[in-house]
Amino acid sequence: MPVPGDSPGAPVPSGCSSPGRALWVVLGSIFLLIGAIGVLVPVLPTTPFLLLTAGCYARGSDRFHRWLLTNRLFGEYLRDYYEGRGVPLRTKAISIAMLWGVILYSAWRMDHLHVRLGLVAVALAVSAHILTRPGRQG
Repeated sequence: MPVPGDSPGAPVPSGCSSPGRALWVVLGSIFLLIGAIGVLVPVLPTTPFLLLTAGCYARGSDRFHRWLLTNRLFGEYLRDYYEGRGVPLRTKAISIAMLWGVILYSAWRMDHLHVRLGLVAVALAVSAHILTRPGRQG
C-alpha cells in the first residue's frame, strides 16, 4: 500500500531521534482522535486530520503507519484517497444529509442570526468540498 511521498516499508529517517519519533506518534494520535470525533460531528472535517495522522505516523513509526492504513475503519478510506479513487457516492450522500440535518437543527435552536448564518456558511463550504471530491460507485 504505497503512499505518495512515503514508503510504508521504508525505515524511519535516520535523522529523527527516538524522542522525535515519539513526538510524531503522539501528534498523529491526537490528530487521529480529532479525526474520529469528526466522523460524529459534521462540522469537524475528518479527512485532513486522518491525512495528518498518516503523515505523522509515517515519520514516527512504521508500525503505527501500517496499522492506520490497514485499520478496518479508516484504512480503506485513506488508501482510496491516496490512490485517487474517490469517495463512494453513498458516503457523500450520507455525509451531506447528516451535515445538513445537524446544521439545520443547530441553526433552528440558535437565537442569534449571525450564528445561524455562520452555521449555514460552514455547511455550504463543507458541502462544496464534499461534492467537488472525486466520486465513484460503491
